[in-house]
Amino acid sequence: KEEERGESSHRGMASPSKRREMDMMKLMMSDYKVDTINDDLQMFYVTFHGPTDSLYEGGVWKIKVELPEAYPYKSPSVGFVNKIYHPNVDESSGAVCLDVINQTWSPMFDLINVFESFLPQLLLYPNPSDPFNGEAASLLMRDRAAYEKKVKEYCKAYAKPEDIGAPEEISSDDDDDEDDSMSERGSDSDDNDEIAGKADP
Repeated sequence: KEEERGESSHRGMASPSKRREMDMMKLMMSDYKVDTINDDLQMFYVTFHGPTDSLYEGGVWKIKVELPEAYPYKSPSVGFVNKIYHPNVDESSGAVCLDVINQTWSPMFDLINVFESFLPQLLLYPNPSDPFNGEAASLLMRDRAAYEKKVKEYCKAYAKPEDIGAPEEISSDDDDDEDDSMSERGSDSDDNDEIAGKADP
């Protein structure tokens, strides 16, 4: 009996590493595609689809998740790998400014909550008064139609299934660098977009 009691109280307070493994298993057994890096449970990628009936519907993002040592007592850190236009996501780093993941996180939540609730809520209900992307926030408040158009343009340009790239398709690191330099020369790629746009039937 003694052993049983010890066992059950232990189950209630699972150690952070046990809990991390459990939450990872739950996430991997769910419908989300999870890519671990060298079986490391502290950093991994999850494929995330924009919520239905939102401006982001149809978009696919690769989300980088980092679990702190003290997870679940400390919140995971979450960032978009491919670009997204949103007031609460930093455009260059993809870092997410999300209260529930930062201040109000509780060990009651697990990783599936992040992808089933927190991120969809964030995309459906942006908070322009606490922005990470000031330009997106002011555009949302100033001209909603222009904001919506820009969100959709970003989805089209950066959030197609091929944009989250399967790791094996990347032949060498050099390719990556070229892509980065192209995206930094924003003006060039914008011109190309316009030309491509006119060519479409």
